[in-house]
Amino acid sequence: MAPAVAAALARLRARTGVSLAFAGRVTESGVLLNAFDGPVVGPLRGVLLGAGHGVGGRVAYQQRALSIQDYVGSPAITHRYDQVIRAESLRAMAAAPVIVARRSVAVLYVALRTSQREMGRLLDAVSHEARALEQDLAVTDVLRRLREQHTAEDGVRRSRVAEAYADLRALADEVGDPGLRSRLLDTAGLLVDPSPGAGVPHLTAREADVLALLSTGLSNQGIAERLGIGLYTVKGHVKNILAKLGAEGRMEAVARARRFGLTP
Repeated sequence: MAPAVAAALARLRARTGVSLAFAGRVTESGVLLNAFDGPVVGPLRGVLLGAGHGVGGRVAYQQRALSIQDYVGSPAITHRYDQVIRAESLRAMAAAPVIVARRSVAVLYVALRTSQREMGRLLDAVSHEARALEQDLAVTDVLRRLREQHTAEDGVRRSRVAEAYADLRALADEVGDPGLRSRLLDTAGLLVDPSPGAGVPHLTAREADVLALLSTGLSNQGIAERLGIGLYTVKGHVKNILAKLGAEGRMEAVARARRFGLTP
């Protein structure tokens, strides 16, 4: 959110010519003033506004834009933060909520260090920028959720491919027909993308079988049962695989094997 808010504040200040444009992030505790465009001379930075208090607290709570001709003398707000506002010498102020999924996520402000009788232009400007920021944040949120969904789907797909690859290699080991065994191994090979060039570790056929099952998350005992070999034999193969891949553990070995194209 921070870069989008910073850009919005820069546009606001350039468009309106105000002394200060700033923003607050809405948290469970209130509105935290954390972004500024323009000189801040007082203790405004880092102030936490309680819900319903001050301009920002009221705007976030009521989800409506608000303008104040002269902050200190206004009857429209509580004056819990007058000391901070006086220290910053702010007078006229307009603020608008940024609402995403029906929830206030931020408040945008423009402020002058003089009182201002006509606030319509400032209120329109900050409201317009808040609506544009809402759209940016909503799109960003949709894209984030799509990426997360695709990542999860990719993880499920990779897991299924790894299981199919391991099953094909294990099945090839069980058949007696050399031609059928070759066809099964060739089919399994279609599921991996070997890395070209030097530096790819060479694994024996049995080590490749163990690695394939290792990548599905099977324990050593599970691999031994699946391949019909002894537990200590599996441990020996795993040790060799780790050494050849330069890995310190099973997860690192699988990750390195995938980079080399030795397993899906």
